[in-house]
Amino acid sequence: MPKYTPQEVLSLIEQEGVQYVDLRFADPFGQWQHMTLPAYEFSMDAFEKGVGFDGSSIRGWQSINESDMIAKPDPNTAFIDPFIEAKTIVMTCDIYDPVTGERYGRDTRYIAQKAEQYLKQTGIGDVAYFGPEAEFFILDSVEFGNAEQYSFWRVDSEEGWWNRELTSSGYKVPHKRGYFPTAPLDKMTDIRNEMVSTLSDIGITVEVHHHEVASAGQAEIDIRYDSLVNQADKLYIYKYVVRNVAAKHGKYATFMAKVLPNDNGSGMHTHFSIWKGDEPLFAGSGYAGLSETALYAIGGILKHARAIVAFTNPTINSYHRLVPGFEAPVRLAYSARNRSAAVRIPMYYEDPKTKRIEIRFPDATSNPYLAFAAILMAAIDGIENRIDPGEPFDKDIYSLPPEELEGIPQLPGSLEEALNELEKDYEFLLKGGVFTEEVIQLWIESKREEIDEMRFIPHPKEFELYFDI
Repeated sequence: MPKYTPQEVLSLIEQEGVQYVDLRFADPFGQWQHMTLPAYEFSMDAFEKGVGFDGSSIRGWQSINESDMIAKPDPNTAFIDPFIEAKTIVMTCDIYDPVTGERYGRDTRYIAQKAEQYLKQTGIGDVAYFGPEAEFFILDSVEFGNAEQYSFWRVDSEEGWWNRELTSSGYKVPHKRGYFPTAPLDKMTDIRNEMVSTLSDIGITVEVHHHEVASAGQAEIDIRYDSLVNQADKLYIYKYVVRNVAAKHGKYATFMAKVLPNDNGSGMHTHFSIWKGDEPLFAGSGYAGLSETALYAIGGILKHARAIVAFTNPTINSYHRLVPGFEAPVRLAYSARNRSAAVRIPMYYEDPKTKRIEIRFPDATSNPYLAFAAILMAAIDGIENRIDPGEPFDKDIYSLPPEELEGIPQLPGSLEEALNELEKDYEFLLKGGVFTEEVIQLWIESKREEIDEMRFIPHPKEFELYFDI
């Protein structure tokens, strides 16, 4: 994306006839929020002094007696919104406390910025690159509801192998065979093309897009790698574009980790590497062409994975995906080329600049500022403490007998288990003041409230299992 100074943004507003300025930021749980100013009300003061708003109305932020907050737009994030009819320029904001004038500790973008700064302070490297592969479904209809006397969900897709009601096409994507078939099985090419074109127009480079394994329009669009904060910023734009293009076509896009109970879920396989200057630190002569630094980084990620999934897989629904048999990793092992391992080393090319690791357990319901920061902090801990990742595991983990699985640690099976692990293992996140105890406790308490909400609601499947007992 183009980088702008404040003055360049103001000039762009004038030259392009921009009518509105839309200021956006993420709440702690990954929801993009916004407020809109007429362009004539936007000046250099907005960059220097910020724009006030009610922080008590943002989930997980201020109490009502300390509600005033300040949003300062980052000019480097500016782009023209492709969906709003009146010409509108969008910018991502940093959040400040108006009384102290300091950054707001619960602003997750600030946490990500501190993680980048801490990497430099350690002397390990200058930049951490992230390349997320965020998967999603494009659905034709979505219904869900909960009340005193009912609880249900229902989705439909004309290309689903299970669909017998939407009959506009006889071509259905067979069960778990959605990966790469051409039209007329893949009915979403034009929509994905439009998503890619829209992202490209904004300035986000797309490397590839394709249909994914599941039916119901499961898709993947891969954007070019970038540094932690820049990539997290882009991921919000990515999800915004995907949802709005789908809506334009009368469809619904969702990044929920598990939509169909008997088909593959949607993950966010995250490619990760650290560089120092022009040197890629993960390339070496070790296993799969990795350096010692890369192996220690894997060691840190595997050691802390059971805790960081509370950030990388932050929903109850996330753990419906993390089950054997649907290409989602469950066991904490690393391996070259092996997609059943939690950490994979891609082996497509020999160029040291392409050497990276792929963390396969995250999903796109995460707040990317927190997810990427947690991954980086785990990797730094592994490098600093020379954590041995153990031996690689090059077998298909899904097909192993129970006696061979016993020695391979497992990811948590539920959000509650992940929160318990985070509660026991978070010291590495506090280094350099990157995360704070307050933020971690806020996260744990808020997520436990979500779990408590679920405890009181009978699942529809329970009626099938128990109604006539």
